[in-house]
Amino acid sequence: MLERIGETPRESAAREELANTGRPPIRSALIALALAFLLAGCYPKGDASVPIPHAMVPATTKATRLVVVLPGRADDLAAMQRSGMAEAVQSVWADADVILTGLAMDYYMQGRAPQRLREEIVAPARRYGYREVWLAGASMGGMGTIMYDRAYPGEMDGLILLAPYLGDEMLLQEIRGAGGLAGWKPGTPAALGWETFQRELWQHVQSWLEDPERAADVWLAYGTGDRLKDTMPLLEPALEPDHVLVRKGGHDWKTWSSLSAEILSRLEGQRAAARTSDADD
Repeated sequence: MLERIGETPRESAAREELANTGRPPIRSALIALALAFLLAGCYPKGDASVPIPHAMVPATTKATRLVVVLPGRADDLAAMQRSGMAEAVQSVWADADVILTGLAMDYYMQGRAPQRLREEIVAPARRYGYREVWLAGASMGGMGTIMYDRAYPGEMDGLILLAPYLGDEMLLQEIRGAGGLAGWKPGTPAALGWETFQRELWQHVQSWLEDPERAADVWLAYGTGDRLKDTMPLLEPALEPDHVLVRKGGHDWKTWSSLSAEILSRLEGQRAAARTSDADD
């Protein structure tokens, strides 16, 4: 059995089973997720035995808001500090503290990524009394953002999904075959676990479609050249049309940081228009 550089024997066995059978190994659908990322290149695996790495970028004025940013599969904390996300957020929200995280694959494999994110980063930060707390994530981090909202629905004031990873092709084809998310039957809800997380992720997104108020502050953005762009139309019907931004760009932080700034600018415009309308009434 051929092992790839940086691949454990368990990952090699899982990859071979996936290749031979066309389905994820029974032991863990999350291993299949990890392999999808492995086959795309090297990535920081992280170490779930230690606290989630993170760095605070303080607001340029008195802080009243917080944006927590989750990385893509290829990003360690140093890469996040070079991503331009903090600068993009603060170009619109000068009053926003930005916490860049290193929530790498190992934390997801542990099975408690949302809980640990809340316990180690979000809950301690809330003690500062921010009037708004937002969660943003790209690729794998976009998946993590949805997982957080599933675990703690409505807790965040807003979510920014940047070309989120939404599962393997087998499940995506199942949803397409049902005519889209509205017609898809996910089955009986289950606890989030090794074999269920992708289906439960989509079932949570389906709840946004069924109750639009739950997605009122969810935004989606991706580039026209993004390698995950063909998945996004499955997600878009669950969101408000003007909360979906598609611009020229690829699967990279240059695209995502620019789109994030545009999302916040559009949001501020909507809020200003609503205040004007309320004043006129």
